[in-house]
Amino acid sequence: MLDANSEADERLTVDELATQAGVTVRTVRFYSAKGLLPPPTLRGRVGLYGNRHLSRLTMIKKLQELGFTLSAIERQLADTPDSLSPEELALRSAMLTPWGTDRPVEITRAELDARAGRTITETEFRNLISLNVLTPLPEDLVRLEGTQVLAIGLRMLDLGLPMETHLSARRIVEEHCNQMAAELNTLFLERIMPPDVEPTLSERQRIVDVLTRLRPITIEAIVSYFQRAVNANIRDRYTPR
Repeated sequence: MLDANSEADERLTVDELATQAGVTVRTVRFYSAKGLLPPPTLRGRVGLYGNRHLSRLTMIKKLQELGFTLSAIERQLADTPDSLSPEELALRSAMLTPWGTDRPVEITRAELDARAGRTITETEFRNLISLNVLTPLPEDLVRLEGTQVLAIGLRMLDLGLPMETHLSARRIVEEHCNQMAAELNTLFLERIMPPDVEPTLSERQRIVDVLTRLRPITIEAIVSYFQRAVNANIRDRYTPR
């Protein structure tokens, strides 16, 4: 059950909720019909929404940005009780926030060329698919993993190296990045939010703040350490014995 405070803050109409969440009314109604949003509080025949609905909409958008399918989002939210406070939902959302601003998007071939700033040849198109930059979709659409990813992929192809070299490099980078991400994620969660410990409201706010500040620091540290590691490897490889 919801407490009185949860219901007391529900003063938004569906139009106001959609505006604050940055989605359409149709989207709100669709999520409600799928059971992804808790029902509104009825005042007569008018449904009113509040912070818990805004927090859930924020979580749904972040899950979508991470590439979760609708069915996966449904499963994720099935484990998120309607009774969770906005602060608890904010903590979960902070943990699910994508690292970086480059987002996957579904576009047409013409829009792909526009983002690339040039006409992408069929050979380049196939190679970008091999590099996991693009995924072909029905009706002449493609899923682009991100504008920055597209720019990197095209610059790699412009080097003129054999595709096998690019694919081997991608496998090396992905393998080590996946392992590093898994280990860092485990470390951060264990240290920032130990298991079987229920954080207080102030602790939840501190965790959200730490996670927000941690993302850019971690990315900058990874780039810096990688640069130093490459320099050290070059020195070791080419220094006369």
